[in-house]
Amino acid sequence: MQQDKTLEALIKAKADELGFAACGIARADAAPHAGERLREWLAEGRHGSMIWMEERAHHRESPAGLWPEVRSVIALGMSYAPGADPLALAGEGGIGRISVYAQGGDYHDTIKRNLKALARWLIEIAAADLKVFVDTAPVMEKPLAEAAGLGWQGKHTNLVSRTHGSWLFLGAIYTTLDLVPDGPGEEACGSCSACQDACPTNAFPAPFRLDARRCISYLTIEHKGPIPAEFRAAMGNRIYGCDDCLAVCPWNKFAAAAQANKAFAPRAELTAPELADLLALDDAGFRQVFSGSPIKRIGRDRMVRNCLIAAGNSGLASLVDPVGRLLDDPSPVVRGAAVWAFDRLAPDKAAAARALRVSAETDDDVRAEWAAIMP
Repeated sequence: MQQDKTLEALIKAKADELGFAACGIARADAAPHAGERLREWLAEGRHGSMIWMEERAHHRESPAGLWPEVRSVIALGMSYAPGADPLALAGEGGIGRISVYAQGGDYHDTIKRNLKALARWLIEIAAADLKVFVDTAPVMEKPLAEAAGLGWQGKHTNLVSRTHGSWLFLGAIYTTLDLVPDGPGEEACGSCSACQDACPTNAFPAPFRLDARRCISYLTIEHKGPIPAEFRAAMGNRIYGCDDCLAVCPWNKFAAAAQANKAFAPRAELTAPELADLLALDDAGFRQVFSGSPIKRIGRDRMVRNCLIAAGNSGLASLVDPVGRLLDDPSPVVRGAAVWAFDRLAPDKAAAARALRVSAETDDDVRAEWAAIMP
């Protein structure tokens, strides 16, 4: 070994060289209760329409469920600590708020590239079998990261680090190597309830438990249909994700933006986008604006739906015409959101339009939207 360092020390040094801000090691069976909590969460239906969580739950419950030969897990984290206050645009009605993690390049690409580089190096020096994962596979990254000592799952259910706060992207390497594990992270939320109190939709039925169906991140990203009416006003001007529970965590005071990977630096056009510009996007325009961004995967219709909810919450007369032009959009989910926003911004015009639209509309959801704006 190089300078008589242990293999574990060499792995961590290489991870640091590749831009990982955190690296820890756990045995493959080090998070035995994660599968039980997952099954309870699924049984309660709190995953909403994320059917893949059910379909591959048997793989997700433990590393061995996905790959029986695995002996150790190398958990890794990259910092994306923001340089600006994620909540600063909360009162800007004409601006759409995009979650910090999605304002830069797609983290999947950066993390997977560096995970593969670490894996190639490890194969060369240890001749191990291994697999790399980042977010898209049925892997319980957060419990495994906790087991490997990167931090602990906070009351908002995300990982919290004493060094990096709530701002870590996670990845994992499964390997057949028997590596010496690190100790698990110790929960240090104490009596703090900042993240619970900050949630605009009361998505936490209890500390350390999340109901995704009420979460703005789920509603704006994973949910494909109309946004449930009870959550629309609470969305404010959030158009992709929500940082509120992360941003208020007191442990963030130790997270330094200088530690963040430069690949995640925010793009100027995504830090404070104008709703009027986004409402005008067609499919080609959407793909162009969000090229190389994780936002691209939700497609134009969901993004415009989200922007229409934000427009309806803005109170800005300047958005009446951009919203009105979407009342005839080919997408039912866009038309439905446009009806709601149009009524919020111009109730007199909406009332006049209702009689003409409700009888002619063919989509049940949109017809219901029109019917709901008048007794």
